[in-house]
Amino acid sequence: MDTASTPHIAIVGAGLVGAGWIIVFARAGRKVHVFDASPAIRDALPGLLSEALDAMARHRLIDDVEAILARIELVETLEAAVTGASYIQESVLEIVEVKRQVSAEIDRFLAPNAIVGSSTSGLPASSFTEDCVNRARFTVAHPVNPPHLVPVVEIVPAPWTDPDTVTRTRTLMDHVGQVPVVLTREVPGFILNRLQGALLDEAWSLFEQGYASTEDIDRTISYGLGLRWSFMGPFETIDLNAPGGIDDYARRLGPMYAGFAADREPSGHWSQEAVARATAERRAALPSTDLEARRAWRDERLMALLASRR
Repeated sequence: MDTASTPHIAIVGAGLVGAGWIIVFARAGRKVHVFDASPAIRDALPGLLSEALDAMARHRLIDDVEAILARIELVETLEAAVTGASYIQESVLEIVEVKRQVSAEIDRFLAPNAIVGSSTSGLPASSFTEDCVNRARFTVAHPVNPPHLVPVVEIVPAPWTDPDTVTRTRTLMDHVGQVPVVLTREVPGFILNRLQGALLDEAWSLFEQGYASTEDIDRTISYGLGLRWSFMGPFETIDLNAPGGIDDYARRLGPMYAGFAADREPSGHWSQEAVARATAERRAALPSTDLEARRAWRDERLMALLASRR
């Protein structure tokens, strides 16, 4: 696919998420044109990419770092990035007005058949693409950070997104090694953050009420639920956890979970007192000066997990 006749991919916004997207497309053989308005981000990007690719090579997730880097071109303007691109991945700040302004500018330079995916964690495309002339070719393509190590991508159409835009985005994500999931319509937080939010609300509630420490709640996931969840989701998990499958599980344990729900404290509010206590526990376990090293450790573990699943 790395030929002169293949339209390039444009990345608009090259922070941590955007940098991950650059790697996703370039390692798949696509030429990538990159624009970011921040001089500091542009200056830091080559080193960030080289470091990430070298780490991936150590885990044998990629073969040729230099070939991947050669497919990446940092350009001076958004117009230069978007013009002629077949797909644009927008990864600017998670602020509606910023997304709206950048989407309008991308819209000006779209090739006739180009499509646009937005890296947003919870903002629906309808909140920032309504005024775009080509709004039918915009959708949400929400990755997990870092996208080059966590492959799932949530594709969430606006009410006016053309179904062909969704199909083409899903096909592209498949081709570049990501794992697309498609929502039929917009919902705040999409799938991933709604599931994560439900778990976080319960974790905060258990912690705030003094049932367990942050460490033991984390261990329940990392050495319990998370082991299964690293290769199967909640529906497959319960389908295997009762002799007769998922309907048998629902009959046996549904009333128990209904009781938990009735007993649950109202969710959605993380008290300042609980946050302060959790922060104290986390900083005792991991000083703030060690956060960056721990993030690097996390990424190394993710790469090892990916390598084991190949």
